[in-house]
Order: sequence, then structure tokens, then C-alpha cells
Amino acid sequence: MKKVCTVLFILLLPCLVLGGEEAFLSPSKQIYDRSGVPMRGFLSENNTYYLPVPLGEVSPWLIAAVLAAEDKRFFTHPGVDVKAVLRAAWQNASGGEIVSGASTITQQLARALEPRPRTLWGKAKEAYNALALERKMTKEEILEDYFNLLELGNLTQGVEAASRFYFNVPASDLSLSQAAFLAGLIKSPTYYNPLKHFSRALKRRDWVLTRMRENEFIDEEMYRLALSEKLALKSAARPFDAPHFTRFLYPLIPPDAKDVYSTLDRDLQLYAEQLVKNYISQLKEENVTNAAVVVVDNATGGILAYVGSADFYNDKTNGQVDGARALRQPGSALKPFVYGLAFENGLLTPASLLSDEDTFFEGGFRPRNYDESYHGFVSARAALACSYNIPAVKAAEKTGAADLLALLRRAGLTSLDKPADFYGLGLALGNGEVRLLDLTNAYAALARGGVYKPLIVAQEPLIRLPGREERIFSEQTAYLVTDILADNNARAPAFGLNSPLSVSFPLAAKTGTSKDYKDNFTMAYTPRWTIGVWVGNFDAAPMQKISGVTGAGPIMHDLAVYLQRKYPSPAFAAPEGIQRALVCTQSGLLAGEHCVHTQEEVFYPNRLPSVCDGKHTHAPQTLQILSPEPGDVYKIDPSVPLASQAVRFAAACPEQKCTWQLDGKKRPGRSCQDWWTLSPGKHELSVACAGQVQEVRFEVLP
Repeated sequence: MKKVCTVLFILLLPCLVLGGEEAFLSPSKQIYDRSGVPMRGFLSENNTYYLPVPLGEVSPWLIAAVLAAEDKRFFTHPGVDVKAVLRAAWQNASGGEIVSGASTITQQLARALEPRPRTLWGKAKEAYNALALERKMTKEEILEDYFNLLELGNLTQGVEAASRFYFNVPASDLSLSQAAFLAGLIKSPTYYNPLKHFSRALKRRDWVLTRMRENEFIDEEMYRLALSEKLALKSAARPFDAPHFTRFLYPLIPPDAKDVYSTLDRDLQLYAEQLVKNYISQLKEENVTNAAVVVVDNATGGILAYVGSADFYNDKTNGQVDGARALRQPGSALKPFVYGLAFENGLLTPASLLSDEDTFFEGGFRPRNYDESYHGFVSARAALACSYNIPAVKAAEKTGAADLLALLRRAGLTSLDKPADFYGLGLALGNGEVRLLDLTNAYAALARGGVYKPLIVAQEPLIRLPGREERIFSEQTAYLVTDILADNNARAPAFGLNSPLSVSFPLAAKTGTSKDYKDNFTMAYTPRWTIGVWVGNFDAAPMQKISGVTGAGPIMHDLAVYLQRKYPSPAFAAPEGIQRALVCTQSGLLAGEHCVHTQEEVFYPNRLPSVCDGKHTHAPQTLQILSPEPGDVYKIDPSVPLASQAVRFAAACPEQKCTWQLDGKKRPGRSCQDWWTLSPGKHELSVACAGQVQEVRFEVLP
């Protein structure tokens, strides 16, 4: 009966009609790092790893093995092998069950293009489609499509994907034994699944090699050598690196692209991921669950590292949220642009004095400093380096909120999409929401001398994020800001000399902490690279007083040290026209002959201030201890290295030659500013200067 049905099937072929169009998949996207190291592969729309290749890039051994195993008369039949059909029908009828098939390679291709149920009519349609394919395609074209559409198990489709997955070699480099192994999987990728049934797959390989020898595709010596080759699966695992970055990149890849070489440095990426995980695990008690990191190559705008969360797989902390693109409040991280705009417009110099005192601004806005104190008249350098809030708002008042907002948008902070009146002067303190990715690139503009460039995420094909290159600051303005951010002495009153912002090489750095400690940032750059770090919680829960310097700062510090070893950066070079001159620290003007307290400052070309006449309206006439204040109480933080916890001893004295004594013991040096590492207990501090002595008592809690 089965034999009769098979004959009837062949006779009915002319009555069937070919339906549907040939359907080909777009290739699976394979993402590599900048050096060609695989990072992640994405499934095709058929939910397979699909890497089409020309027939010329398929090993001749594989072609011979498939022909021997599947269709030895491929080049002589018209699409249906009648001899094979009759032989299969006889074997199936004699055995009382289906023990042999007769599908040619062309029929298998027809089935892959238009799947149909394995019924009599389905097989008939498949056969007719195969005949139709033979009429409009060459044998070589049929083979190429066949090799690319084969499903060979474990989500691999096509011989290239299978070859790379099982043996970590392209299909063109398969050995005879490897080729026979893959050809053996065609019959049943599930039954012969090498990951579960390697011995079955190996026996099937031996069968394919035997068929190749019987059909004289190989000789006896080749057969024996192939049998003796020890096969091992070399690439059973598929990489899944940089999950947030690759998910971000994937929709940007052109449809016809197959291999995408990103800008990422895989080694740096893995280091940054581990660094984030380690530090966040240490901050759990302070209610910190997440962090994000972006590293940018300044010259090209290429992203070198991109960490979206502390743990992509942690559902409890919303690890799949991308912190690099989440909208967060940057706090003081916008201040460099406030001062930069004031410098650019000639409204301030780094030496200009700003009054840091309790101030009500328009609309009743009353900012407070992070340390909950006021510092009197401070230079723009000190105000920016120490991140004092009130002077920053006064600087923004000079520039105007509208001009500041326009600058920030030109710097790529396009998420600041509300009108200037919505933000007001609070924009200087980061009351708008920005993305870490955008903020890092804005700092990269400072690093490259004031030029904004759109970010690049892939170098081949070139994939650039939206935006256009433009200058947002002059070289000189960018340098003034950079010189302040790289001045460890200038920020010492607020952060100490040994804070995480301090490294052994030139580095410009700035922190930012949002209201209620919901977000903290640390941004840093050299001429060669820029780092952005965010620390916080994706549910916006406040941290336990973790600021930019204690949260994001240590991550930035270790990352900067690693980067300087791998991508050494030169020091910041002053652009043409920058002038250095001594200024009077009590007036912000060029030092005159009567000025006692001076320091060197940098200035914009041809914008030197006038010379100070020595009549300082706020010059100290008597000795005064500025820090610590009477009754101050300090507490040692066990989560911060003790070397980074110091108290500033500062005094105002006309002669600027001070002698300090702590608990009755004289301290070395004659400077009116000193630093002392915290030690538990009650302490008495005295200073002598210009024939005067002042004393103060303070306490340090363990």
C-alpha cells in the first residue's frame, strides 16, 4: 500500500502549484569589541543564530560530506531523485515502518523556505517546489541557500553559525572530520545534539565518513586520518558581555550588517563591571544598590566602557534598568559649565571673589552649602573646586538661566527640555534631570578643549549617536575650568588632600550630589579619556548620606588609575594666550606692591583684572582661627579610609606666618593652613601669628 501511495505521489507532481515567495532572514547581529573579541550575539527573527556566507566560504569537505550523507546524485537529478524515492518506498514497505527518506537537498531547501506538514499532499507540494527551484536557480545557488538555512541544533542556523558555535572556527576552515561531524547533525539535530549526546554525534560522523569513502569522495588514508582526529567542542558557550551596552547598540545596527565592531574595550568593560559590583556590595548598609559607569575616548567620541547597573541579573535591585541612560539629577556636576560660561562671557575670572553667605534669590530660592556653613568671600577657583552652592548660584545669576540652559543643551544635555523659567537659577545646582551618558560626553567636551562631539558606539560599520560637532567653549575657557578641576589644593578645604579625587597624575574631577542623597556623581577626565560614574537606587530611595566623593568617587578613582596604565594620558597643555599672574587673594585683582597674600592664577588672554591698590575691604587685621570653629565635633567614618579624614587648620593673619600647637605639641611648618588626620578625643588647638595667639577646642568621636 505504501509503495502505491509513493508512486501516486510522483504522478501527482504536475498538478501541484508552487506557492509563496522565497523568504530569507536578515543575519544575526554579532557584536565584537574594538579588538575583535566577541561580546554578544543576537538571534535572528527566526530565533536562531544565523550567519549567512557565500558558498565559496564553505569548506569543500563540508560540501562533500553533505552530498555523501544527504544527496549523492544532487548534480544529476532535476530536484527529485526518483531512484531514491523508489528505494525508500521499497525499504519502508518492506520494514512496515518509515526507515528511509528520499528528500533531496533541493527538497530540503524547499521545505525550509515553505514549511509544510509531512502528509502526502505536503510532500507532493514540497517535491514540486523543489522542481520549480531547480528551474530558476543553479545548483550552486541552491547549495548556498541550503547551507545557510540548515538548522543544526542549539539555535544555530546555517553552517557558519554551527561551525563557530561547535568548533569556534569559520565554516571555511573546517577539517574533514569536523565537516563530517556537522553533516551528521542534519538528519536530527535534536537526537544527535552534541551538547547532550556527543557519542551519538560522533558515531554519526563515522557513518558520514564511511559514506564519503564508499562514494569515493575520500580515499582510505583520508578516511583513517579523519576517524582518528580527536574532536572537542571548543565554543559551547555564547558570550553575553556588556548587556546594557549591546542592548542599546542593537537597534542602531543597519539591517544588512552581520559583524559589528563596537568601540568598547572588553577588558576595561569587565574591569569596570567588577569594580562597580565590589564597591556597591560594600555600601549595602548605607542603602546603596546600584551604580553606572561610562568611559569615553576623547579623540573619537567612542565609548570605551558602559556599565548600566551593578548586576544585570538582579531583579530585586532592578538590574536590567540602564543607569547610563536613566534620567537623574546631577547636583553640583553642572557647576563647571556655570563658571565656564561666566569666564567665556568675561563676567568672572578664576580669581574673582564671590560672597558665600546666606542669600535669598529671586522667587525665595535659598540654597545651602553641602557643609551647612558659609565661607565669606571666596575666589571662583575655590568656590568651584570646593563645590560651594551659593557662589555657583551667584555665578548663574550673572550668566542668566536662559543662556546657561542653552549652553547645556549645546553640550548634549538634551533631556533638559523644559523652559528656563522652569529650572530657574537652581539649574546651577542640578535641579534638572540628565543622563550619565550625556553628562560624560559633556565633560569630554571640556577635555578636548571645548569641542562637543556626538558619541560613537561602533567603528565598523560606523554608528554615531545623534548630534553634530560644535564648539561650546573656547580653548582658553575650557582650560580655565580644567585647571580648577585639576587643582587638588584648591578643593582640599572641602574634600581633603587625600580624597578619592586625588591621583598621582593630572586629573580634572568634579562631584555632584542631588537633594536628599538620591543620586551622586563623580566626573573626571584627562586629555585622553573621560569617566562618568553615578551611584544611587533606581527606585529613587535616598542613600544614607553617601555623597559623590564617598559613593561614586572611589569607583572613579580606581577606574582612573586603571585607565592611566592602559591608556596613558599626557598632562593638560595650556592653549595659546593663557596668562599666569600673581593675584591678591583678598581682592581678586592683580597683586600690587601692598598685597601680602598672593597666589598664582590663570587668566583668559587680554582679560587681566586691574592692579590691587592694597585697600582690602575684608582684609584681616587681627589673628583669627577660621577652622575648626569652637565646639566643633567630628566623627570618624569607618567606611572611609582614615587617611582621607582630616581637619583643616586655617587661620587669617596679616603676616601669613603661623605657628600651630595641638594638645601642647608644636606642629611643623609656618603655614597658616595645615591638615591634621582625625584622632579620637578632646583637643586644644592654638595658633600664634604677628605677636597674637588664638585658641580653640574641638572634639573627635570614634
